[in-house]
Amino acid sequence: MMSYEEIRSAAGSYGLIYFILMFIGVLIYALWPGNRKKFDDAARIPLEED
Repeated sequence: MMSYEEIRSAAGSYGLIYFILMFIGVLIYALWPGNRKKFDDAARIPLEED
C-alpha cells in the first residue's frame, strides 16, 4: 500500500505533466495557421457597429 507522501508525489508529477501537455495543446490550437481567420474575426468584434 502506498503512503500518503508517495501518492502526493505521484499526483504532483502526473499533474505537472498533464498541465504541460494541456498548455502545449492550447498553444498548437492558438497558433495553427487554419485558425487565423477565426481569431482575426473575433478580434474585430469590439470594433463593429451594431
